[in-house]
Amino acid sequence: MTTHTIGTREEWLAARLKLLQAEKEHTQRGDELAQLRQGLPWVRVDNDYRFDTEEGEAALADLFQGRSQLLVYHFMFGPDYEAGCPSCSAIADGFNGVTTHLANHDVMLWAVSRAPLAKLLGFRKRMGWSFPWASSGGSDFNFDFNVSFTEEQERTKGVDYNFQHTPKFEWRSGGNAVERAFATMAGTDVPTYHRDRPGMSAFIREGGAIYHTYSTYSRGVDGIWGMYPWLDRAPKGRNEAEGPWWRHHDRYGARQVSA
Repeated sequence: MTTHTIGTREEWLAARLKLLQAEKEHTQRGDELAQLRQGLPWVRVDNDYRFDTEEGEAALADLFQGRSQLLVYHFMFGPDYEAGCPSCSAIADGFNGVTTHLANHDVMLWAVSRAPLAKLLGFRKRMGWSFPWASSGGSDFNFDFNVSFTEEQERTKGVDYNFQHTPKFEWRSGGNAVERAFATMAGTDVPTYHRDRPGMSAFIREGGAIYHTYSTYSRGVDGIWGMYPWLDRAPKGRNEAEGPWWRHHDRYGARQVSA
Protein backbone atom coordinates (compact mmCIF):
# COMPACT_ATOMS: atom_id res chain seq x y z
CA MET A 1 0.00 0.00 0.00
CA THR A 2 1.44 3.36 -1.02
CA THR A 3 1.95 6.12 1.55
CA HIS A 4 1.84 8.83 -1.11
CA THR A 5 -1.17 11.17 -1.40
CA ILE A 6 -3.89 9.71 -3.64
CA GLY A 7 -6.41 11.98 -5.32
CA THR A 8 -9.00 12.24 -8.05
CA ARG A 9 -8.18 13.37 -11.59
CA GLU A 10 -9.80 16.74 -10.76
CA GLU A 11 -7.59 17.15 -7.66
CA TRP A 12 -4.53 16.19 -9.70
CA LEU A 13 -5.38 18.75 -12.39
CA ALA A 14 -5.85 21.54 -9.85
CA ALA A 15 -2.49 20.76 -8.25
CA ARG A 16 -0.84 20.45 -11.67
CA LEU A 17 -2.07 23.86 -12.79
CA LYS A 18 -0.67 25.39 -9.61
CA LEU A 19 2.65 23.65 -10.28
CA LEU A 20 2.57 24.85 -13.89
CA GLN A 21 2.72 28.45 -12.72
CA ALA A 22 5.76 27.69 -10.57
CA GLU A 23 7.40 25.88 -13.51
CA LYS A 24 6.83 28.89 -15.77
CA GLU A 25 8.41 31.19 -13.17
CA HIS A 26 11.36 28.79 -12.93
CA THR A 27 11.78 28.81 -16.72
CA GLN A 28 11.64 32.60 -16.84
CA ARG A 29 14.19 32.82 -14.05
CA GLY A 30 16.40 30.44 -16.04
CA ASP A 31 16.19 32.80 -19.03
CA GLU A 32 17.23 35.69 -16.78
CA LEU A 33 20.19 33.71 -15.44
CA ALA A 34 21.32 32.90 -18.99
CA GLN A 35 21.35 36.61 -19.80
CA LEU A 36 23.37 37.32 -16.64
CA ARG A 37 25.90 34.65 -17.64
CA GLN A 38 26.23 36.18 -21.10
CA GLY A 39 26.60 39.63 -19.55
CA LEU A 40 29.68 38.75 -17.50
CA PRO A 41 32.82 40.73 -18.42
CA TRP A 42 35.28 38.85 -20.63
CA VAL A 43 38.84 38.15 -19.48
CA ARG A 44 41.54 37.93 -22.14
CA VAL A 45 43.49 34.65 -22.19
CA ASP A 46 47.14 35.30 -23.01
CA ASN A 47 48.66 32.01 -21.84
CA ASP A 48 49.93 29.76 -24.60
CA TYR A 49 48.18 26.60 -23.46
CA ARG A 50 49.06 23.44 -25.35
CA PHE A 51 46.96 20.30 -25.66
CA ASP A 52 47.44 16.79 -26.99
CA THR A 53 44.70 15.89 -29.49
CA GLU A 54 44.07 13.18 -32.07
CA GLU A 55 45.35 15.63 -34.71
CA GLY A 56 48.54 16.36 -32.76
CA GLU A 57 49.61 19.24 -30.54
CA ALA A 58 47.07 22.05 -30.45
CA ALA A 59 46.80 25.53 -28.99
CA LEU A 60 43.63 26.76 -27.28
CA ALA A 61 42.76 28.61 -30.49
CA ASP A 62 42.89 25.34 -32.42
CA LEU A 63 40.18 23.81 -30.25
CA PHE A 64 37.70 26.33 -31.67
CA GLN A 65 38.05 24.61 -35.08
CA GLY A 66 36.87 27.70 -36.91
CA ARG A 67 33.98 28.49 -34.57
CA SER A 68 33.83 31.65 -32.48
CA GLN A 69 32.76 29.92 -29.24
CA LEU A 70 34.31 27.09 -27.25
CA LEU A 71 32.83 25.11 -24.37
CA VAL A 72 35.19 22.95 -22.31
CA TYR A 73 34.01 20.25 -19.95
CA HIS A 74 36.67 19.72 -17.27
CA PHE A 75 36.46 15.94 -17.10
CA MET A 76 37.90 14.34 -13.95
CA PHE A 77 40.55 12.01 -15.37
CA GLY A 78 43.89 12.60 -13.68
CA PRO A 79 47.20 11.18 -14.91
CA ASP A 80 47.06 8.37 -12.33
CA TYR A 81 43.44 7.38 -12.99
CA GLU A 82 42.76 4.19 -14.93
CA ALA A 83 39.23 5.25 -15.90
CA GLY A 84 37.20 8.44 -15.93
CA CYS A 85 35.28 9.67 -12.90
CA PRO A 86 31.86 7.91 -12.91
CA SER A 87 30.00 11.20 -12.37
CA CYS A 88 31.81 12.93 -15.23
CA SER A 89 31.22 9.82 -17.33
CA ALA A 90 27.47 9.98 -16.63
CA ILE A 91 27.47 13.62 -17.73
CA ALA A 92 29.55 12.84 -20.83
CA ASP A 93 27.06 10.15 -21.86
CA GLY A 94 24.94 13.02 -23.15
CA PHE A 95 27.65 14.73 -25.23
CA ASN A 96 27.54 12.64 -28.41
CA GLY A 97 24.10 13.82 -29.43
CA VAL A 98 24.73 17.53 -28.93
CA THR A 99 28.23 18.10 -30.32
CA THR A 100 27.03 18.14 -33.94
CA HIS A 101 24.21 20.57 -33.16
CA LEU A 102 26.57 22.86 -31.22
CA ALA A 103 29.21 22.80 -33.95
CA ASN A 104 26.58 23.88 -36.46
CA HIS A 105 25.60 26.72 -34.16
CA ASP A 106 29.11 28.20 -34.02
CA VAL A 107 30.02 26.38 -30.77
CA MET A 108 32.70 23.69 -30.27
CA LEU A 109 32.46 21.33 -27.32
CA TRP A 110 35.56 19.57 -25.98
CA ALA A 111 36.30 17.47 -22.94
CA VAL A 112 39.69 18.27 -21.42
CA SER A 113 41.54 16.17 -18.83
CA ARG A 114 45.07 15.83 -17.48
CA ALA A 115 45.47 12.11 -18.25
CA PRO A 116 47.63 11.15 -21.25
CA LEU A 117 45.77 11.18 -24.55
CA ALA A 118 46.13 7.42 -25.02
CA LYS A 119 44.26 6.79 -21.76
CA LEU A 120 41.52 9.23 -22.70
CA LEU A 121 40.99 7.75 -26.15
CA GLY A 122 41.07 4.21 -24.78
CA PHE A 123 38.37 5.04 -22.26
CA ARG A 124 36.38 6.93 -24.89
CA LYS A 125 36.41 3.83 -27.08
CA ARG A 126 35.29 1.68 -24.15
CA MET A 127 32.37 4.05 -23.50
CA GLY A 128 31.36 4.28 -27.16
CA TRP A 129 31.79 8.06 -27.28
CA SER A 130 32.92 10.18 -30.23
CA PHE A 131 33.15 13.76 -28.89
CA PRO A 132 36.59 15.45 -29.08
CA TRP A 133 38.79 14.97 -26.02
CA ALA A 134 42.12 16.66 -25.38
CA SER A 135 44.85 16.11 -22.81
CA SER A 136 46.05 19.19 -20.95
CA GLY A 137 48.69 17.25 -19.02
CA GLY A 138 51.53 19.25 -20.51
CA SER A 139 50.19 22.69 -19.52
CA ASP A 140 48.81 24.62 -16.56
CA PHE A 141 45.33 24.84 -18.09
CA ASN A 142 43.58 22.73 -15.44
CA PHE A 143 45.42 24.45 -12.60
CA ASP A 144 44.73 27.94 -13.92
CA PHE A 145 41.02 27.19 -14.22
CA ASN A 146 40.90 25.71 -10.71
CA VAL A 147 39.97 22.11 -11.50
CA SER A 148 43.29 20.42 -10.65
CA PHE A 149 45.50 20.66 -7.58
CA THR A 150 48.80 19.31 -6.34
CA GLU A 151 49.24 17.13 -3.29
CA GLU A 152 51.16 19.97 -1.64
CA GLN A 153 48.23 22.34 -2.16
CA GLU A 154 45.79 19.87 -0.66
CA ARG A 155 47.98 19.10 2.34
CA THR A 156 49.35 22.56 3.18
CA LYS A 157 48.23 25.59 1.18
CA GLY A 158 44.62 24.71 0.56
CA VAL A 159 42.75 24.94 -2.73
CA ASP A 160 40.51 27.42 -4.52
CA TYR A 161 37.54 25.56 -5.98
CA ASN A 162 33.99 26.62 -6.77
CA PHE A 163 34.87 30.25 -5.98
CA GLN A 164 35.85 29.58 -2.39
CA HIS A 165 39.09 28.78 -0.61
CA THR A 166 39.47 25.63 1.45
CA PRO A 167 42.42 26.36 3.75
CA LYS A 168 43.46 22.73 4.00
CA PHE A 169 41.89 19.71 2.38
CA GLU A 170 40.54 17.25 4.92
CA TRP A 171 43.05 14.53 4.21
CA ARG A 172 41.39 11.15 4.44
CA SER A 173 43.41 8.33 2.95
CA GLY A 174 40.41 6.01 3.07
CA GLY A 175 37.61 8.50 2.40
CA ASN A 176 33.94 7.85 2.97
CA ALA A 177 31.98 5.09 1.26
CA VAL A 178 31.05 7.18 -1.79
CA GLU A 179 34.58 8.53 -2.24
CA ARG A 180 36.04 5.06 -1.96
CA ALA A 181 33.56 3.68 -4.48
CA PHE A 182 34.17 6.44 -7.02
CA ALA A 183 37.96 6.34 -6.57
CA THR A 184 37.89 2.57 -7.02
CA MET A 185 35.83 2.88 -10.21
CA ALA A 186 38.40 5.40 -11.47
CA GLY A 187 41.19 2.98 -10.58
CA THR A 188 42.93 5.16 -8.02
CA ASP A 189 42.90 6.09 -4.33
CA VAL A 190 40.82 8.80 -2.65
CA PRO A 191 43.52 11.49 -2.23
CA THR A 192 44.59 11.15 -5.87
CA TYR A 193 40.96 11.13 -7.02
CA HIS A 194 40.38 14.47 -5.26
CA ARG A 195 43.22 16.25 -7.07
CA ASP A 196 40.97 16.72 -10.08
CA ARG A 197 37.51 18.28 -9.91
CA PRO A 198 34.58 18.73 -12.32
CA GLY A 199 33.56 21.92 -14.04
CA MET A 200 32.97 23.65 -17.37
CA SER A 201 34.38 26.80 -18.91
CA ALA A 202 33.35 28.95 -21.87
CA PHE A 203 35.55 30.96 -24.23
CA ILE A 204 35.05 33.24 -27.21
CA ARG A 205 37.40 34.22 -30.01
CA GLU A 206 36.93 37.72 -31.34
CA GLY A 207 39.25 40.12 -33.13
CA GLY A 208 42.10 37.62 -33.02
CA ALA A 209 41.97 37.34 -29.22
CA ILE A 210 40.55 34.66 -26.93
CA TYR A 211 38.51 35.56 -23.87
CA HIS A 212 37.31 33.50 -20.91
CA THR A 213 33.62 34.25 -20.40
CA TYR A 214 32.23 31.79 -17.84
CA SER A 215 33.07 28.87 -15.55
CA THR A 216 31.03 26.76 -13.18
CA TYR A 217 31.94 23.93 -10.84
CA SER A 218 30.59 21.28 -8.49
CA ARG A 219 26.76 21.29 -8.61
CA GLY A 220 26.97 24.06 -11.19
CA VAL A 221 27.30 21.31 -13.79
CA ASP A 222 23.94 19.78 -12.84
CA GLY A 223 22.35 21.72 -15.68
CA ILE A 224 24.34 19.80 -18.31
CA TRP A 225 23.84 16.42 -16.62
CA GLY A 226 21.36 14.84 -19.01
CA MET A 227 19.85 12.25 -16.67
CA TYR A 228 18.94 14.76 -13.95
CA PRO A 229 16.13 16.59 -15.79
CA TRP A 230 14.58 13.19 -16.50
CA LEU A 231 14.92 12.00 -12.90
CA ASP A 232 13.49 15.28 -11.60
CA ARG A 233 10.31 14.40 -13.50
CA ALA A 234 10.18 10.77 -12.38
CA PRO A 235 7.85 9.86 -9.46
CA LYS A 236 10.73 9.22 -7.04
CA GLY A 237 12.99 11.99 -8.31
CA ARG A 238 16.74 11.58 -7.91
CA ASN A 239 16.10 9.18 -5.04
CA GLU A 240 19.63 9.59 -3.64
CA ALA A 241 18.88 9.32 0.08
CA GLU A 242 21.59 6.70 0.40
CA GLY A 243 24.06 8.58 -1.77
CA PRO A 244 25.07 8.45 -5.43
CA TRP A 245 24.09 5.23 -7.16
CA TRP A 246 25.44 5.66 -10.70
CA ARG A 247 28.48 4.03 -12.29
CA HIS A 248 30.06 3.71 -15.72
CA HIS A 249 27.26 2.73 -18.08
CA ASP A 250 28.98 -0.56 -18.96
CA ARG A 251 29.29 -1.57 -15.31
CA TYR A 252 25.65 -1.90 -14.30
CA GLY A 253 24.77 -5.43 -13.32
CA ALA A 254 21.37 -7.03 -13.59
CA ARG A 255 18.93 -4.98 -11.53
CA GLN A 256 16.03 -6.42 -9.62
CA VAL A 257 12.69 -5.38 -11.12
CA SER A 258 10.31 -3.74 -8.67
CA ALA A 259 7.05 -5.53 -8.06
